[in-house]
Amino acid sequence: MAIESANIEVDGGRFPAKVVAGHPERIAVDAFSDGHDSIEVAFIYRQGSGDWSEVPLEHIGNDRWEAWVTFPEIGRYQCSFIAWRNLLKTWRKDVAKKHAAGQNIALELEEARHLIEAAIEEGGRASAEDRETLRAVLEADHAAQQEGVADAERLTRFTSPDVTELMDRAGPRTNLTRYKTLPLYADRRTAAFSAWYELMPRSQSGDVGRHGTFDDVIARLGYVRDLGFDVLYFPPIHPIGRINRKGRNNTLTPGLDDPGSPYAIGSDEGGHDALHPELGSFEDFHRLVTAAREHGLEIALDFAIQCAPDHPWIKAHPEWFDWRPDGTIKFAENPPKKYEDIVNVHFYRGAIPDLWYALRDIVLFWIELGVTIFRVDNPHTKPFPFWEWMIADVQSRHPEAIFLAEAFTRPKVMKRLGKVGFNQSYSYFTWRNEKTEIEEYMTELTQTECRHYMRPNFFANTPDINPTYLQSSGRPGFRVRLALAATLAGNYGIYNGFEICEAEPVPGKEEYLNSEKYELRAWDMDQPGNIQDDIRLLNRLRNEHPALQDFGNIVFHKADNPSVLYYAKATRDLQDFILIHVNLDPHATQTFQFEVPLWEFGLPDDASIEVRDLLHGNRFTWHGKMQWLDLDPATRPYAIWQLFAPGVPRS
Repeated sequence: MAIESANIEVDGGRFPAKVVAGHPERIAVDAFSDGHDSIEVAFIYRQGSGDWSEVPLEHIGNDRWEAWVTFPEIGRYQCSFIAWRNLLKTWRKDVAKKHAAGQNIALELEEARHLIEAAIEEGGRASAEDRETLRAVLEADHAAQQEGVADAERLTRFTSPDVTELMDRAGPRTNLTRYKTLPLYADRRTAAFSAWYELMPRSQSGDVGRHGTFDDVIARLGYVRDLGFDVLYFPPIHPIGRINRKGRNNTLTPGLDDPGSPYAIGSDEGGHDALHPELGSFEDFHRLVTAAREHGLEIALDFAIQCAPDHPWIKAHPEWFDWRPDGTIKFAENPPKKYEDIVNVHFYRGAIPDLWYALRDIVLFWIELGVTIFRVDNPHTKPFPFWEWMIADVQSRHPEAIFLAEAFTRPKVMKRLGKVGFNQSYSYFTWRNEKTEIEEYMTELTQTECRHYMRPNFFANTPDINPTYLQSSGRPGFRVRLALAATLAGNYGIYNGFEICEAEPVPGKEEYLNSEKYELRAWDMDQPGNIQDDIRLLNRLRNEHPALQDFGNIVFHKADNPSVLYYAKATRDLQDFILIHVNLDPHATQTFQFEVPLWEFGLPDDASIEVRDLLHGNRFTWHGKMQWLDLDPATRPYAIWQLFAPGVPRS
């Protein structure tokens, strides 16, 4: 027996594939044998040392077998595949041919008796009840034989559905072969389907002259939830260093009232397990977490492993840092960027294992305070073994924990971070603007092996990235990028200011001018031109339509215009079938012809199909496969339709 090419095998089983607990996952493998015997294949899985569950696989052609499997609980699983020769099934296949050809099948009937007798033997797979039932089958056949019943009638008994089902369940598994044991991790649903809103708590007072507090954030929860988000993410909320503190627009000459960058973590007031005192106390933070939960929001925190030059660790644990010959610590750099207000820890030599434990304990500390989602800053600059150990250790205690890798780096490095345990990953979506490059990138993410371990989160903007596309696209471009992020991905996010089309850049850079990384801001999110209605609509559609909640189900379709992206997302049973058109050109109306995928419903090219416009709610009928549409970026840069398969109830 040969078993190979399991779709959930990552690097030969070195790393776990990712699935979502409670959500059906396609499990597939190649299995075959020499000769012409019929075989059976099954998928087996368990958590810990529990009993193995078994799911039969269906042969779908070319020796490929598959099934849709639902893993009931979050956490780590062991998985494998088994295959065996089903001799009774082989017998049924062969005897049917002989009987149809009018040949004598007396010996074949004796062979059937021997196969059933083998299933009755003690120590086999058959239960006591099944053995009694099989004995009754043999006794009935013996009586029929004594009475001279025709072989054709005896054959009917041995090939009946009841006997077939019983032997499939209880019969011997000849030449049973087992594949290697593979790891698998089942996440909670939020790891695969979530909408993130990012804000800086210190800018939530509404007054640039007053530092925001956690209570100010509580006052904003209703707004965030009304937009339809379910994860509220904060950049670091720890004390900010004073040595080399940055001023406005990243200057090296701060004023006395400049708050500094929240990424310069640590001062005399504490480090990664402390709160910036102007934000509030731990009691205030607990009240925020509780209030967020009551609003249907989870708080996500930034886990940034870096220190201001006056972080308490530098005095308490000098062995965790690299010291230069002149007795100074080299500040962080990412040429041409320099971060004079930040120094990095190192992870080896005198830092191991104490630093590793300290960093893990920081995560556990915040989990105890009710935070189980962490966006990790620049994980690609830290050791892969550390992440693999730390995430596994934390999830062994708290399997609900989610880690998002903020790594805009080389593709293989990003993928490795997904393999070592990160539940979500930043991606290149931010810089994929053209039709062909979006199609190619989405195909890579959803159709290649990385779909089993790298789960992207499509952030449309971040405090660090003011995309060039948005700088020049105006309001239509923000609506375009929002529609793409929300409908292409299971996970997506925006940084506050996106809803008012904030895009003023530092000249020549993908950075925000007057960035709140270096100063307090006061935001008016209700100013004219905001796109709050688009955000509410898209988040509502995401939650109402199962087809939009699956990342891997995207299919690109033909629209004869290079500026129009056209794709479908549907549930397996076609009960929810969504078509999406997006005009990627924020400056000009695009007119185009497109194909309605009638073939997906088994309909001919000239058929009609009922459609609902999900942006406006009206219903109508498309007649025939080819249709025309125009998208004006000023009024409708995207369109979302629901198709109704014949026989699907209308809601």
